[in-house]
Amino acid sequence: MIALIQRVLSARVDVENQTVGAIGPGLLALVAVQPDDGETQTKRMLERLLGYRIFADDAGKMNRSLTDTGGGLLLVSQFTLAADTRSGMRPSFTSAASPEHGLRWFERLVDLAKKSHPTVEIGRFGAHMEVHLVNDGPVTFWLDVR
Repeated sequence: MIALIQRVLSARVDVENQTVGAIGPGLLALVAVQPDDGETQTKRMLERLLGYRIFADDAGKMNRSLTDTGGGLLLVSQFTLAADTRSGMRPSFTSAASPEHGLRWFERLVDLAKKSHPTVEIGRFGAHMEVHLVNDGPVTFWLDVR
């Protein structure tokens, strides 16, 4: 499972000109499920999303997690993160999960997140989404859980 995370001041997802998920300060996570992902990878990704220390402490150091700050978590499915771009001029998606497998484990991640964190919003799986964000920093990291 892969996540591209961005520390944000705000973020929202629109589908067909309607906002389907929005947060204030917190973390936007673009998430890709890979073919071999399952419960172990899903739980580990949630642990990393909630515990990764990318928010400033009183001294200005990145020393606080999303759990520490209580900020929002916006989860957005994005299978293109799993693309193989090593050769050619067109990405290959053989390293991305099938839509059925992706949906199953993305929904499991959402379910676990909602049980563990007070503010969790989501995009719409498989939809054409417009993602709006104000990146704070900018601070962006790639998380890869295998």
